[in-house]
Amino acid sequence: MLVVKSKHELVSTLKRLKTGSKTLGFTPTMGALHLGHESLIRQSKKDNDISVVSIFVNPTQFLPHEDLSKYPRPIESDLKICESLGVDVVFLPSVEEMYEKDSIKVSAPKFMGYVFEGFLRPGHFDGVLSIVLKFFNLVLPTNAYFGKKDAQQLLMIEKMVKDLNLSINVVGMPLIRDKDNLAFSSRNVYLSNEGRKKALCLSSALFSIEDKIKNGIKDVSLLKKEALKSLWDVEVEYFEFVDRELHITTKLEDSILIAVIRVENIRLLDNLWISDIVHEGKCI
Repeated sequence: MLVVKSKHELVSTLKRLKTGSKTLGFTPTMGALHLGHESLIRQSKKDNDISVVSIFVNPTQFLPHEDLSKYPRPIESDLKICESLGVDVVFLPSVEEMYEKDSIKVSAPKFMGYVFEGFLRPGHFDGVLSIVLKFFNLVLPTNAYFGKKDAQQLLMIEKMVKDLNLSINVVGMPLIRDKDNLAFSSRNVYLSNEGRKKALCLSSALFSIEDKIKNGIKDVSLLKKEALKSLWDVEVEYFEFVDRELHITTKLEDSILIAVIRVENIRLLDNLWISDIVHEGKCI
């Protein structure tokens, strides 16, 4: 496994490795790798001749009051995980390597980028899209892998690839849960044991909705109302069925239930992709 830290070295390394018509899979991460990240990397290894992982805590997607300085950075552990999974190249740049002074940035869509996460964290998706585009231009992947847990992020990256005519296949991978059904997140380490137990009400609410859908219930307002009853003891920032353009919808088919709760002042994302339930033959 090669670990490179400069853009020049990355480009020259990949040019050498891609001799011939080899496919390249790319998994961008902010490190603190968990089983969710591992699922993306494993799929990248399975699908492609070359597998690249970036580890970079991107400052432009954090708001001034957020936890940039406290964000976990277990670099040695992350590198061991990448090596054990057979990653070919890890890109480990500095902030100065990725951002020039007075750097040009991508603007998120005026609607999709400023609802839900974008409303609560204005400018967040400008930073996300800017760094992802920078990585895409350096790596030039055949396939790029992102988790479905960050649904709004995934939908906008898909839109960016389409709008900017990028020849990249974006692969959305299923959300991965821990043994207690809490969705894997790098921020889960901040939760106390009691907080973690409290947070499980969110996955429980989503599973309840999934069961009702399997039993033929299609009324979105009813599904939402019943689920919210189990979230009385946590702060709910949003809990909505949306379409792929992030408009709130009353149409169940092909919708996505996106949700964020706050426990011990930690924001926890989770969701339910209704299309996945349908495609797996689990409902109506």
